[in-house]
Amino acid sequence: MRFPSFFVAIFLLASTAITAQKKSITLEDIWKDGTFRMQRLDRLHSMANGTQYAVQNYDRAARIGSVDIYDYTSGEKVRTAVSTKDIEGLDYFISYEFGPKEEQVLLSTKLQSIYRRSTLGEFYIYNTLSRKLTKLSDDLVQEPTFSPDGTKVAYGKDNNIFIFDIATGDVEQVTYDGLLNQIINGITDWVYEEEFAFVRAFDWSADSKHLAYIRFDEREVPEFSMDIFGKELYQQQQVFKYPKAGEKNAAVSLHVYKVGQQGMRQAQAIEVDLGTGAGYYIPRIKWTKDPNILSVQTLNRHQNNLQLSFYDTRTNLAKVVLVDRDAAYVDVTDNLTFLEDNSFIWTSEKDGFNHIYHHNADGSLKKQVTQGKWEVTSYYGFDPKSKRVFYQSVENGSINRGVYAIQLNGKKKQQLAVEEGTNSADFSADFTYFINSYSSADTPWRFTLNSAKDGKVIKVIKDNQALKEQYNSYLTSPKEFFTIEVNNASLNAYMIKPANFDPSKKYPVFMTQYSGPGSQSVKNSWGGANDYWFQMLAQEGYIIVCVDPRGTGLKGRDFKKMTQKELGRYEVQDQIAAAQKLGERAYVDQSRIGIWGWSYGGFMSANCLFQGADTFSMAIAVAPVTSWRYYDTIYTERYMQTPQENPSGYDDNSPVSHVDKLKGDFLLVHGSADDNVHLHNTMALVEALVQANKQFDWAIYPDKNHGIYGGNTRLHLFTKMTNFIKENL
Repeated sequence: MRFPSFFVAIFLLASTAITAQKKSITLEDIWKDGTFRMQRLDRLHSMANGTQYAVQNYDRAARIGSVDIYDYTSGEKVRTAVSTKDIEGLDYFISYEFGPKEEQVLLSTKLQSIYRRSTLGEFYIYNTLSRKLTKLSDDLVQEPTFSPDGTKVAYGKDNNIFIFDIATGDVEQVTYDGLLNQIINGITDWVYEEEFAFVRAFDWSADSKHLAYIRFDEREVPEFSMDIFGKELYQQQQVFKYPKAGEKNAAVSLHVYKVGQQGMRQAQAIEVDLGTGAGYYIPRIKWTKDPNILSVQTLNRHQNNLQLSFYDTRTNLAKVVLVDRDAAYVDVTDNLTFLEDNSFIWTSEKDGFNHIYHHNADGSLKKQVTQGKWEVTSYYGFDPKSKRVFYQSVENGSINRGVYAIQLNGKKKQQLAVEEGTNSADFSADFTYFINSYSSADTPWRFTLNSAKDGKVIKVIKDNQALKEQYNSYLTSPKEFFTIEVNNASLNAYMIKPANFDPSKKYPVFMTQYSGPGSQSVKNSWGGANDYWFQMLAQEGYIIVCVDPRGTGLKGRDFKKMTQKELGRYEVQDQIAAAQKLGERAYVDQSRIGIWGWSYGGFMSANCLFQGADTFSMAIAVAPVTSWRYYDTIYTERYMQTPQENPSGYDDNSPVSHVDKLKGDFLLVHGSADDNVHLHNTMALVEALVQANKQFDWAIYPDKNHGIYGGNTRLHLFTKMTNFIKENL
């Protein structure tokens, strides 16, 4: 139906008036005022009875912290397990952890960050029945963990392991040789923490009689030093062991300690002989349901041969029960789950996609539980009563997530939460209920109580409707998902256009990406602070585009691992080709296409600007890797092997090798105290640019780590980047 031009004009005027009434997002909204603060369920814990769950709350007005217990079905608060108003000598706590019988709670205070995941803290054991508060140690400690029988707590301190007896207050010292930058017992070194994603390298046996731990001998690992300037007259120096690609890693060994040897100097922990074919790394240890059997995962240095071994405390022998190999690399996960008969759940990409497998106790394959050309993204657990496995996957589309259940025999699959967008689940201890966390690109996080039997929503817990209404009062645009075909690949992408978009006009394009191996930036979920920034830029007249290139995740093993030994080659080709294809659209000003990224994304944005000089007119690189020679062993060698084996892969794809091609405007940003991607990366690139006589802008944030935050830092950084975009794009 055609409308008279008079009515079209009236409609356009009305639309413009509505748009004019909306507020504009500011950097202060995002980084200072907390305008888009979201409601969450903090530190959700399902109680053992299966009918209740715990959440940590804080009453800001009364300044009271608490752990409150709620009924799943009614959603009503049943009781308060912990409240600082009832505890003399404890004004606050930062986190909590229930003991095995849920009568005791471990409370943390005075937490101090060490690296990305590790902290030091002061800890208390609170008995919810007697209301007794017991301090774990007068010193700051790491990773305190209850024994399965609830009588003891093991923890790390000064690179050694200790066991605290709750009833008597006695402390049993397990190791004695821990020494800074030399020997670490039971706590991971820097590179294990960062790249294998765990800190606690000790584990209790099911009967609480043994403690297994990994020992790290760092003495031959090269040291990295970093100046911390602070406010003193002289700067301090932080020195720690950091193995860069091709260099020596810590020598690791596995030990099993029999609890109860208090008073025996150099107590007799047994070093486990993993055999001559043992791996170079020990990325996971975990006791099985059998208290005498310890599972150990080992990897070779190339990380393409993962072995699962079982160690028996009765015979002191270890045997390999499963091997997972890949021509590129094998991912380490926390999905290993032991059933009552000591058979186990395992996930693997061996059929080309990440799926769930059920193995017998001897390691032989019993059943591939899930299969299809889609990825399992999270394994939630197994219910022995219903014989069902619960998991999350992308079978409803690679940018979406759904929650599913399937019988252990691979039959009777059920959709439990598959609304288009992102669904993730926290199941009750008995798998009767789950709390589903749902969001999409236009729906903030919504928390509902669902039946695990059929997925039916029982109750809405929190829906963030206030945030939705607040967000809708601002001038925003929808995130449009699409695919772009380049280099014989179909790539996921999204676009955000200005609210008053006019297809007859030409707009500059600002591309955002991360692009790292197995990552995903294009996903149908509610965004974080960066997404608010993109909306702000869109209303300034920029089209925002994000493309996930080859090498990113959730589209199968071959798509993800095709960048092996060539990080920065195919991903850069794809971003350049995508930008060129976008430039063919009538509403895109192909002379004004910019790109930015952080960390791996910074490595990419610098490479794209240099190697795509006729495509990109500007780029921003924040905390970028500029040569993989400067990055750590575990991450880099997983994808690149060593620089000694693959020098061209390292050098040909480094931004440092392409500085002479720079034509556009470039902003380079780094934190001086970045323990992850060292400032060395930026300094090497700066020197190369200077010697190539290329002009650029750069900024160093003093004493800031890889996240570049604290105080007004983020506001300052994003103001700088916003101004750079406005001036140069």
